[in-house]
Amino acid sequence: MKNGKKAVQANTRRRFFGKAAAGSTALAMPMIATAQTPTQFRFQSTWPSKDIFHEYANDFAKKVNDMTGGELKIEVLPAGAVVPAFGLLDAVSKGTLDGGHGVMGYNYGKQAAIALWTSGPAYGMDANMVLAWHKYGGGKELLAKLYDSIGANVVSFLTGPMPTQPLGWFKKPVTKRDDFKGLKYRTNGLAIDLFTTMGAAVNALPGGEIVPALDRGLLDGAEFNNASSDRVLGFPDVSKVCMLQSFHQSSEQFEITFNKTKYNALPAKLKAIIDNAVEASSADMSWKAVDRYSQDYIALQTKDNVKFYKTPDTLLQEQLKVWDEVIAKKREGNPLFQEVEKSMHAFAERAVKWDMDTNNPRRMAFNHYFAKKAAPKKS
Repeated sequence: MKNGKKAVQANTRRRFFGKAAAGSTALAMPMIATAQTPTQFRFQSTWPSKDIFHEYANDFAKKVNDMTGGELKIEVLPAGAVVPAFGLLDAVSKGTLDGGHGVMGYNYGKQAAIALWTSGPAYGMDANMVLAWHKYGGGKELLAKLYDSIGANVVSFLTGPMPTQPLGWFKKPVTKRDDFKGLKYRTNGLAIDLFTTMGAAVNALPGGEIVPALDRGLLDGAEFNNASSDRVLGFPDVSKVCMLQSFHQSSEQFEITFNKTKYNALPAKLKAIIDNAVEASSADMSWKAVDRYSQDYIALQTKDNVKFYKTPDTLLQEQLKVWDEVIAKKREGNPLFQEVEKSMHAFAERAVKWDMDTNNPRRMAFNHYFAKKAAPKKS
């Protein structure tokens, strides 16, 4: 009798644990990860694949791809892979591309106010200060308003503060306004109006087309951006004179755009990752630029025999005067231009004063540590 009772109890326990195990398996099933098809975004930059700018675009994409764990994958193509460099905004707006990496100056022809972010002296602000105005001073909202006004179906993110760009590459040093009269010169954005007013015959070419144009004599002078880009694109092969410093593009930055419809369809988590990846890549780009540009600046002089000249202060002052003329004309009949300029002006007035009053003069420290000291005279 006892043995029979024990057998019944054992059988009951087996049934209980069997059901419990089955129940735990059923409960555990939803916890098993299931493979999801990643969202694929096809991007195009406005830069040749060998340019450091295209590298910056890939850096951004890698950050997004890594941070999403592959849930969103951005593939970056070089300029011309799908559309020409100047066709990027339209391609992203229409959904031909999911996104892109470029500069707003390339969209100047659609609404002049767009180029205020990238062209001119920005009232003394450097590019990082312009990004501060964009994020905290109302610039972001104004840019969205501008894109809405031209029917652009895009979401825009600004990133990557650029150093002051050179006046450019020439056959001989440029020292005065008259040197631009009749000069065939490449630039973009509102700088087109600046140099046209100074007498130049301006041609707005994308980066990959500038050096061939210089080589064929279609241009007498040109600017692009920085020591690394200019060197790899071949500027020292067609010119040995580069003029440093200019107010035509003293505070430019990059723009990352997404097709608005496709961007809005993303879950909130992926949107947050993109937002943070933009800022992470912005900081990383600014640090990488210091390292790479300074190395290539030396290489241009020591290996490529380039002579660098500082643009005379008299010519820089002339640029500021001409810029005032250009801006006055652009204000006429363009309320959005007026609104953007007023906002930028107000932010710059306090930000630039704070910056100048607060930061040390770097040239003083540089001269103290690195300037060659004259040897003492022998008695």
